[in-house]
Amino acid sequence: MSQYVLPIAYTLFIWWFSTGVILYLGRLPQKNFKWIMLSFTILLAFALMGLSISASHTSIASAYCAFTCALLVWSWQEVAFLLGYVTGARKSECPIDSRGWHRARLATETILHHELALVMLASLVFAACWNQPNQTGWWTYLVLWSMRLSAKLNLFLGVRNLSENFLPSHLRYLQSYFTRRSFNWLMPVSVLAGTTVALPLWSAAFAQVSSYAATSFCLVAGLLTLAVLEHLFMVLPFPTAWLWKWGMSAKA
Repeated sequence: MSQYVLPIAYTLFIWWFSTGVILYLGRLPQKNFKWIMLSFTILLAFALMGLSISASHTSIASAYCAFTCALLVWSWQEVAFLLGYVTGARKSECPIDSRGWHRARLATETILHHELALVMLASLVFAACWNQPNQTGWWTYLVLWSMRLSAKLNLFLGVRNLSENFLPSHLRYLQSYFTRRSFNWLMPVSVLAGTTVALPLWSAAFAQVSSYAATSFCLVAGLLTLAVLEHLFMVLPFPTAWLWKWGMSAKA
């Protein structure tokens, strides 16, 4: 039973804790930003090294290592974005009269460099896991990448809870590209697609004889389930910022 309970608990904790830490760092005085970015760049190098090593092993420890390393790789771009180092060429609010494809183009310009960084990191993770028996790291990054893209599109199209208070002051212009509405056509598609993939992953996790495989599937399935839950947080009629209130306590 521990091979199921422990990875689920680990995924839940790392999702909550890492989100809070990144929110906290983004609110520190800007004089600290270069040192934070340097630290995470060093972590990125070690994470890619850890991914490459763990990908060739199929043990419970290697599954946790690959999962954690993929999250550290992901954390680099999250920190780079929230600190304002890797966002986009456009750093101003959306014009009030902007509509349709013009608004979409302007929104893309605000995060284009960030999206390119995601592609670059994806290629590095893919290369580290290429043709190796342990693909936990690649699956983890793929879940984060696809569900984050879905979340961005839903924010642009319109959701009830924008969570704009998650943005540090130097990125507040981004909220002008969000739309507040009770429903958009992409949200049910996103939730259904995420659930459709998560259910077979959970089924595979509980059908595994190998402890490594069960752990790996639970880690990835747990992360995807949380990503679906985050999508539901966008449309449910209650705030969720209290989960990371401690992460938003830093004062610039």
